[in-house]
Amino acid sequence: MNQDILINWSPQETRVAVVEQGAVQEVHIERTLERGLVGNIYLGKVSRVLPGMQSAFLDIGLDRAAFLHVADLMPNIQAKHAAPKPAAVEGAPQVLAPNPVLPIEKQIFEGQALMVQVLKDPIGTKGARLTAQISIAGRLLVFLPQDGHIGVSQKIPPDQREALRQRLQRLTATSDGSPPGGFILRTNAEDASDEELADDVAYLRKTWLRIKQAALSQAAATLLHEDLNLMQRVLRDLTSAETQSIRIDSHEQHGLLQAFADEFMPDTVGKLQHYGGERPIFDLFNVDDEIARALSRRVDLKSGGYLVIDQTEALTTVDVNTGGYVGARNFDDTVFRTNLEAAQAIARQLRLRNLGGIVIVDFIDMTREDHRESVLHEFRKQLSRDRVKTMIGGFSQLGLVEMTRKRTRESLAHMLSEPCEACAGKGAVKTARSVCYDILREILREARAFNPREFRVVAAPKVVELFLDEERAHLAGLSEFIGKPISLQSENSMTQEQYDIVLL
Repeated sequence: MNQDILINWSPQETRVAVVEQGAVQEVHIERTLERGLVGNIYLGKVSRVLPGMQSAFLDIGLDRAAFLHVADLMPNIQAKHAAPKPAAVEGAPQVLAPNPVLPIEKQIFEGQALMVQVLKDPIGTKGARLTAQISIAGRLLVFLPQDGHIGVSQKIPPDQREALRQRLQRLTATSDGSPPGGFILRTNAEDASDEELADDVAYLRKTWLRIKQAALSQAAATLLHEDLNLMQRVLRDLTSAETQSIRIDSHEQHGLLQAFADEFMPDTVGKLQHYGGERPIFDLFNVDDEIARALSRRVDLKSGGYLVIDQTEALTTVDVNTGGYVGARNFDDTVFRTNLEAAQAIARQLRLRNLGGIVIVDFIDMTREDHRESVLHEFRKQLSRDRVKTMIGGFSQLGLVEMTRKRTRESLAHMLSEPCEACAGKGAVKTARSVCYDILREILREARAFNPREFRVVAAPKVVELFLDEERAHLAGLSEFIGKPISLQSENSMTQEQYDIVLL
């Protein structure tokens, strides 16, 4: 599938759009003041150990403490991958029992300095997720300095992996007997020469040496190594053999990116282009319009059907509706065609909006089993194009499809928007009449506790208008009951739910 990558750069923000077959599939945004933390290496300080949760919180210099689980400590990572012991009695079956996990309180203590790497950015109210297994990504390899494992990407055909593993073992062997560290061969290194691999090995080891020296000289809760910026990660992670062009609208940044590509990723140099057109680069594929639509709950389908996408803290729900589509010969065909189109649109929206965690899809009910299987097959096919790991089940007894998509960063909506001040993120506000009755109850409560000369209600215009019209009798009745006058004051700056009761 042909792919084009557009990069819109400004001093405050870098935006990247991945376009496949003329349609925007992914949007990545990095703001100068809000750079992501994944891949960054810190010298953290253990601030709290929680044996009951088998986890710890570390101070790495951020606003919120970061989270480290016992499974992400190096002794447990090594135990997990260790080969099981052979059976004690010859001929007895080998039992693949898991290696015992050493409790976290026996591995780390409060106040300890510990080198850690960020696995997940802080999301919502949750702090960053950490691991003690350091990995440094290069152009062709991933370096695991604390591990001796030599691995090859699972995307490379099995018949080639062993030969590549042996090549890598030979290239990474050290003559002085020092620990060589572990390496994983990335997918784009399948056809790399020995010279290119050796250069990447040298670069990664030099980077690790610099990190270790910084750890010895820096105080705890400091940054030791920062991952590449978004433009550089585009070349490292998003570019593939299907990428036709990488266009950037800044002449200066194009030069810097070309120098980076010349040194680390020469295969991408020929794809880099400076875009100097008069139209904004994102206008070429209406990217800004796609972003605006991705912030909406409703997604219209070409057939006339539509999706309703609701994102919550716990999960994301997608509801499929036929809408105005009545084009098929019978109802079953109408539902089937709508669901097929929805399967394609949902997979695209998950990537575009970067929705992660649990996703529940409510396709329109289908009576025929072959229709259900076809829709599920199409959904899996579309999800297979996603770089982010997804897992999908079949239709449940209620006709729902449950799936998960790995959380890698904040969703597009969380990055570009914030909860409404008027409704505090609920998506709805109390009616003016409900607010009127809240005010009446509050005045009665205040009258029992205080003895002012007068009560003055300061509220939104709609609430005041209701008190002067339909609720006039109730307000007068309360005034007579408490024996105090009640005056009204309209305040345009207040939202419908806001009010104040002033004692005069």
